[in-house]
Amino acid sequence: MSSLLLQIVDQMSREKGIEAQIIVSAIEDAMLVAARKYYKTNEELRSELNRETGQVEIFALKKVVEQVANPLREISLEEAQRLDPKSALDSEIRIQKPTAVMGRIAAQTAKQVIFQKVREAERETVYNEYSGRLGEMVNCVIKRLEGPDLIVDLGKTEGRLPRREQSKLETFQVGDRIRVAILQVEKSARGPQVIVSRAVPSLVSRLFEMEVPEIYDGTVVIRATAREAGERTKIAVLSKDREVDCVGACVGMKGMRVQSIIRELRGEKIDIIEYNEETSTFAANALSPAKINRVTILDPVSKHLEVIVDDTQLSLAIGKKGQNVRLASKLLGWRIDIKSEEEKRQEVETQMEQLVSTGTPIQEVTGIGERTIAKLAERGITTVERLGEMTPEQLEEIPGIGPKMVEKIRLAVNNYYVQLEETAETGGEAKAPPAAAAPVAEVESEEEVSEESGGSSAAEVEDVTAPSDPSEEEHNP
Repeated sequence: MSSLLLQIVDQMSREKGIEAQIIVSAIEDAMLVAARKYYKTNEELRSELNRETGQVEIFALKKVVEQVANPLREISLEEAQRLDPKSALDSEIRIQKPTAVMGRIAAQTAKQVIFQKVREAERETVYNEYSGRLGEMVNCVIKRLEGPDLIVDLGKTEGRLPRREQSKLETFQVGDRIRVAILQVEKSARGPQVIVSRAVPSLVSRLFEMEVPEIYDGTVVIRATAREAGERTKIAVLSKDREVDCVGACVGMKGMRVQSIIRELRGEKIDIIEYNEETSTFAANALSPAKINRVTILDPVSKHLEVIVDDTQLSLAIGKKGQNVRLASKLLGWRIDIKSEEEKRQEVETQMEQLVSTGTPIQEVTGIGERTIAKLAERGITTVERLGEMTPEQLEEIPGIGPKMVEKIRLAVNNYYVQLEETAETGGEAKAPPAAAAPVAEVESEEEVSEESGGSSAAEVEDVTAPSDPSEEEHNP
C-alpha cells in the first residue's frame, strides 16, 4: 500500500509536470478535509503523509496547560505525560486519530479535493511556463476549429489562434503542422489561455534566426522588424563583422534562405534592409526599392522627418495604399512625410509669396499718429507697402485726411525707406528716428483735430509748432 501511493505520486508528477511535494500537499489537504467532515469536531487537526508507511495520518493538536479551559484545544500536564512522557507546559502534543473508520464518503471527498488541487497546480505550472516564453516560436498541430479561431495542440496545453492573428494568405485544416509565436497568456476560470499568432513581426525574426546561421551565432543582428501579415515585411539587419554582408547572409545563395521563409509565410513579400545608426541613411534604406534624393529631419524630439524623391519615384516610395512608407515609419519609429521635387518647389514658392505678401505694419513707421492709422485701417491700408502705392488723390479721398496730412504721410514713409536702406547697407540695427520726428506726431494729432472740428487752421498750428529760424529772430526782434 505504501509503495503504491508513492508510485502514484511519482507517476503523476512526471505526467503533469508538477513537483511531487505539491501532490503530497494536495493529498494531505484532502485527507484533512475528509477528517473534519467525518469527525465534525472543532479540534485543531493536522494531516501528514508518512514516507515510511505510505499512509496519511491525522493528528489532533492540543496545548499542554496547568488548568484546562477548552478541552478541545487544551490538555492537562498529567494527561499529556501519560501519552508522551516528554511533554512539558506550553508545548503541543499530537493525538493520532484513526483513519480507517472514515468510510467511503470521506474517501470520495478526499478524491475530489486531490483532483482539484492537482488541477490548480497543473494550471499554475502551465501559466508559469508559457508566460516566460512570450515571443518564442513553437511547433504545434491544429486540433480543431472553433468558428474563425483555430485551437492548436502545444503539448502540455492547448493554444488559441484567433482570426485577427492569422495571415490573410493562409488557410489551414485540422491536423496541419504549423509554426506560431506565443503572443500572451491569460488567466481564466477554465485555466490559462495561451494565445498564439501567425501575424506578429517576432515570428519572422524567429524564422530568420532558424534559417540564417549568422543570426543564430550573433554575427548578424536583427535591429527592427515591421510587418503587415500576408502582404509585406521589412526587416533591418546589422553585421558586427565587416567581412560579412548582412543582407547577403539573410538572402542566401540564389535566395535560398529567404525563399524558405517566404514559403513558410505562404508567399509574403520580405524586404531585407541594412540598418544604419544615422537616421537619414536608415530612412533612405527603409524606403527601398524607391530611390531617395534627400532626407531632412524636421523635429528630432517628436521624431518627424521629410523625404524628397523624384516625381517618377513618388508612387514607388509611397507604395500600394501607402504600405511602403507605413512600414518604413514603423521600422524607424519616425513620422515620415514624402514629397516630390515639384511639390517641394511649389511649397517653397508659396512660402516666399506669403513672406512677400505679409508686408510691414504701418505702426513701424515713425511720424504717423494712431488716429490716422485707424482711418487708414478702415480703408484696408495696414502695411507700409500698401501705403506707399497710394497716390495723394487716393489718400485725400479718405475722410479726415487733408493735403497737409498727405504730405506728412509721404515724408514719414520716405524716412522709413531711407532708414531701411541705411540698415541694409551697414548690416546693423535700424537707427532711432531723429529728434524732430516726435513733434511731427504731435502736429499731426492737432491737425487731425482741427480738420475734424473746424477749429484753428492747420497753418496756425504749423506756425506755433514749427521750429524757429535763429536768423529770422535776429532781423525781426
